[in-house]
Amino acid sequence: MKPESNTPPDFFDMVYQVVRLIPKGRVTSYGAIAKYLGAAGSSRLVGYAMHGAHNQNPKVPAHRVVNRNGLLTGKHHFANPYEMQELLAKEKIKVVDDKIIDFAKHYWDPHLEL
Repeated sequence: MKPESNTPPDFFDMVYQVVRLIPKGRVTSYGAIAKYLGAAGSSRLVGYAMHGAHNQNPKVPAHRVVNRNGLLTGKHHFANPYEMQELLAKEKIKVVDDKIIDFAKHYWDPHLEL
């Protein structure tokens, strides 16, 4: 992924660039993003980036980033605890007990897709 300027973007900006590329109806994991960016083992840092994603312009579809098991672990960073699930439902992704049903079917791997 090329940075949008001659100055290398910081890690959070690179995370936001990847997340903006996740297609509607698909999800990925914090770890997959970290690995794609050459920072395997930094999934927690991707989570911190997602925490601040709500203030970004252009928008970052943070609801499409979940943990490696398809759990909505970031839901507490949304305006209400159901917003993440509601946004995913609008994209035809079913969630039961905070877990994506058919996670493998909806999984988007940046290493394979980009």
